[in-house]
Amino acid sequence: MAGLQGSLLDVADDLALRPLDGKVERTALALGAWVDVRRGWLAAADLLYDALRRDVPWQAERRQMYDAVVDVPRLTRFYAEAETLPHPVLDRAREVLSDHYEPDLGEPFVTAGLCLYRDGRDSVAWHGDRIGRARGLDTVVAILSVGADRPLVLRPRGGGPSQRFAAGHGDLVVMGGSCQRTWDHAVLKTTRAVGPRISVQFRTRGVR
Repeated sequence: MAGLQGSLLDVADDLALRPLDGKVERTALALGAWVDVRRGWLAAADLLYDALRRDVPWQAERRQMYDAVVDVPRLTRFYAEAETLPHPVLDRAREVLSDHYEPDLGEPFVTAGLCLYRDGRDSVAWHGDRIGRARGLDTVVAILSVGADRPLVLRPRGGGPSQRFAAGHGDLVVMGGSCQRTWDHAVLKTTRAVGPRISVQFRTRGVR
């Protein structure tokens, strides 16, 4: 398993969230969907990666796929609304994101789903977060990434060209509007030699 090579660009000594106001790049997609990107939102992201890799009780899941039960190609851990998050900076990130996206949300982010992609063979297939209320309502899903850059790829549910959004070390990617209903997203497998990546997905109540 490849190890994480620390960023040569992120020279901060302490974990800190950089400002969002005026720094977020929004891409408008079709059908009322949009994606925001804030590159380098988390300073000293190496420290968070190391802590999450060490302290999170990562779980290997198995899932029914047609006539077979297969390994889920990544490790996961879901933190429900009442659970303590594995690092204080994630509590702060959830608060900042809830405040910043309150006009779009009308409610706070309350859960956090973590995924560990160990190398290029780990992935997540095309899907939308449509379990629960998001099946029929617009919502916002905010993703903080630490580790190797594994782009988030989106494509319209009805077919059409895909779009790629960098999800690098300390980057924030936010999907909003109708994105979960009208687009699918994925982290695709790659044959390139890539290091591990951890993503933290913040969601509102009743959305998975």
